[in-house]
Amino acid sequence: MPLCLCNRQATRLSSKFQATLKQRRGYPSSLSGVSRFTILHYKWHNGGIGGLCAKRMASISENCNDVLENRMGVVHPATKEYIAEAVEALKCEKVIAVPTDTLYGFACDACSGEAVNRIYEIKGRQYTSPLAICVGDVSEVKRFALADHLPDGLLNALLPGPVTVVLRRGESSILEKSLNPGLESVGVRVPDSDFIRAIPRGCGSALALTSANLSGQPSSVCIKDFESLWEHCAYVYDGGELRSGRAGSTVVDLTKLGKYKILRSGSAPGETVAILERHSLQEEAAAN
Repeated sequence: MPLCLCNRQATRLSSKFQATLKQRRGYPSSLSGVSRFTILHYKWHNGGIGGLCAKRMASISENCNDVLENRMGVVHPATKEYIAEAVEALKCEKVIAVPTDTLYGFACDACSGEAVNRIYEIKGRQYTSPLAICVGDVSEVKRFALADHLPDGLLNALLPGPVTVVLRRGESSILEKSLNPGLESVGVRVPDSDFIRAIPRGCGSALALTSANLSGQPSSVCIKDFESLWEHCAYVYDGGELRSGRAGSTVVDLTKLGKYKILRSGSAPGETVAILERHSLQEEAAAN
């Protein structure tokens, strides 16, 4: 049920917390006594706070448009205790920062055009640059892309792992057409990371996923690397320093029957090619 704090309850909040609400986005994670509240809406009325409300985000109604952004830049550990919180944030069309098995990334609901646009704005990324998606399990890949042409067992050999497989979307894909418009293919990830994989499972959808950095800047292997961007995220989940380096995932094009093409070497090119060739795929010849 929604949890709403009326004016009478709101006046009980400490003056320190009220002052904090007046600051710019990005609330200190050390605020004691108020961390349980997800602040979704606040309104100044007669010098006080009115209509302070935390809305249950299991489903988004039309009234969600009247709800302002929740506390931004809050840092939590990337542990199972915070999975439900992350899922709720995405269902309310917010952006979060999460660790993967390669780099830290910005993630949102891949079926929310508003949230996808927000990621582009945060990164300063051109809209012509496509976003990958992340699903919770290999069995989910076929909901979003065509994989029937692939050899049996190939996806399970590659994933979960530090690989992005590029596949055709097809007419059966449940992805919104607004994601990567004009492209017939989509990059799909199933990271070897329990925390991030639990989030799309909880959402029942896919995540749009991209590296947590300004476009053209070095990728992030710890949350300090993108600290200047925390304020744009509903939550930042800290999984410590990632040890795979800054190369990111290995990106392989699997759109053609019996062929593969490495689009980015990434962090696991040798292992990826070995798996592909073990499943009788041949490298696509370079165009003349």
